[in-house]
Amino acid sequence: MILKSDEFIILGVTQDGRQFRPSDWAERLCGVMSCFGPPAGNGPNAHLRYSRYVQPTMVNGVKAVVVNHALKSVEPLAYHFVVNFARDNNLQIRE
Repeated sequence: MILKSDEFIILGVTQDGRQFRPSDWAERLCGVMSCFGPPAGNGPNAHLRYSRYVQPTMVNGVKAVVVNHALKSVEPLAYHFVVNFARDNNLQIRE
């Protein structure tokens, strides 16, 4: 995966190489952060939108979350929540 210069990625692997649990952690984290971004709009799938700043993805078969640094200026507390989540759970962060 090629990251843009304004993004970093949180991998679902701890610093000591263990897979992070629960298996849906990336979707849960992104779901919590979904309110930080543009409004969902209307339509039948309006409730199924993640924030443009925090997106779940897969990297080499590992669940991960791509975080846009712009979140820090839009909502600093949300940005620090995501960064601290990764640090508190000893997850690998890649720039």
